[in-house]
Parts: sequence; C-alpha cells; structure tokens
Amino acid sequence: MTGNHKNTTITRRRALAVAGGTVAAGGLAAAGYQSAFADTTTSTAKATTTATATSSASSGTCMELMSSVTEGPYYLDGALVRKNITEGKSGVPLTLRLTVVDATDGCTPVPGAAVEIWHCDAWGYYSGYTTANPGGSAPAESEDGSTANDKTYLRGYQVANAGGVVKFETIVPGWYTPRTCHIHLKVHTGGAKEDGIYEGGKVNYTGQLFFDDEIAESIFALEPYSKHTGSYTKLADDMVYDGGGASSGLLTLKAVHKKDPSKGYKGFLTLGIDPDAENTGAGGGGGGGGTPPSGAPTGEPPTGAPSPSSSPSA
Repeated sequence: MTGNHKNTTITRRRALAVAGGTVAAGGLAAAGYQSAFADTTTSTAKATTTATATSSASSGTCMELMSSVTEGPYYLDGALVRKNITEGKSGVPLTLRLTVVDATDGCTPVPGAAVEIWHCDAWGYYSGYTTANPGGSAPAESEDGSTANDKTYLRGYQVANAGGVVKFETIVPGWYTPRTCHIHLKVHTGGAKEDGIYEGGKVNYTGQLFFDDEIAESIFALEPYSKHTGSYTKLADDMVYDGGGASSGLLTLKAVHKKDPSKGYKGFLTLGIDPDAENTGAGGGGGGGGTPPSGAPTGEPPTGAPSPSSSPSA
C-alpha cells in the first residue's frame, strides 16, 4: 500500500490482551454473536446473488459498477488481516458476506481480492481517532469497558476465496454527526498478505456500505447505542449516500431473529468492480464524511498492536 506513516504513540490499552473473553454487549448475550456469526449452507449463494444491480438475463450484461466515493477522514494504513474485527467492542453482532466480481467481464469472481473495512463503534468513535467528538451527547470512548486496542479496533482485511467471497464478524456501527450509519470499504488487488497485514497492489474501489433507516433506528434504541443521544442522519439526508440502492452500497440485511434485533444481523452485498481501475478515494467524490480532530494519528498500527491470531472469538 502507499502512503504509510508509522506511529508509535503509546495508547492506554496497548498492553491489554484482546484474546479470548466474551463481549460485554450491554445486555447482548454471547449466544447472539454465535448465532449471527454461524455459517449456513445457503449464505455463500445468497452473497453472490443478493443486492446486485443486474439487468435482464436476455441483455447479456452484468451489473453496474459500484459507485466509488470518498474514503473519509478516518482511514489508517496497515489494518490487520482477520475475520473478527470486534476486539471486544460492544454492539449488535453483524456478519458481513461480501462478494467481489468483475463487472467488466460478466460478473466473474475476483479471487484473491483483498477487502478492507473500517467503521465506528456503537458510540461513533473510530480507532485511531478516539478523541473525535461524535456529535450529540455520548460517553467518552474510554468508558466502554472493552479491551480493544485504540489503534486497531473495528478495522481489518479479508482475502477473497475462489468465489470472490469474504466474510467479516463485527458489530453494527453507531453514528456520528453529520453521517448516517455506514461502513467504509476498499477493494485491493495485486498485493499479498505479509506479516499479518496486506501489502502492495492497488486500490480498485473505495466505497461505503449503508443500512436501512428502520433497522438502524431499531438498533440505536438498544444498549450500548442508546447512550449516544442526538440527531441521527437518515439515508436521504446523508452527504455520501446517493440513493442508488445496492450499487451505492446499500446492504441487504437479514435478522438472526426477526423479533429481537439484539441477536444480530447478516449483511450481504455484491461488489461490482473494474480490476484494471484505480480509485483510492483520497480527497475525492461523494462528500467529505466529516473532519478528524487536529493532530489525529495516521499510519500503521503501533508496535505492540494485537496480531491477527489474537483477535477474540465470538
């Protein structure tokens, strides 16, 4: 990857182990995580067919290219390659199944593509930027009680299998002013995993994943989200989401238990990219996504950050 800047600032949690332990999710049972993160025999098939902007089969075309947007102000290089990115952060469990396809070549899978995601916690804080005010009224990030590393939580990569599929285990993000609920995303090709991170190659696509307003608001009524109060921005008012549905990053969401949102969700989306294109999202398109605080850190996770193998299990 390009633009790496090392940062060795000591954080208050670096020495704390993140391996093992259950997530104290403000009343969310560990069983909810197990249910949300469980594999099913049909999920991979759903991931390759759900939430695509397909035309009719008779047209012989594939799907629209995903709309590239800004990476936003909270990006950090050097995220770990791992499936579970929670590090003990509390929230409603979310399993993401994303499928990378070549929209310029009949929607063929792109095996080996590296999908990178990052998002805020239940109160609107990003790792690496924990002093940034999320707007409204929220507890300080340090009050969450988790063992999460301040520089790495809720960030990570996965490398696509032969079907172009990646899976992440995380939580539904909270919100911060002036944005709607979202997850940031980049698709890389041409690089390789090295020392627990993804190196080299290029960024083909930079985008964001979005959540249905009704689902998001039902989740924000639960602990720990409900401790962050204020005006939540809906999809129609968001500075980045353009109303394009799946091709603009709107997830298809399936509740683990329809009557109990605290049990978690499974999210599906097919990412139609051009493997020959390059789009880092730095400083371009789709709105700015907010401004980080002055003096906020950038660069690789510091020495002593948790390794991919120390990511906590659900």
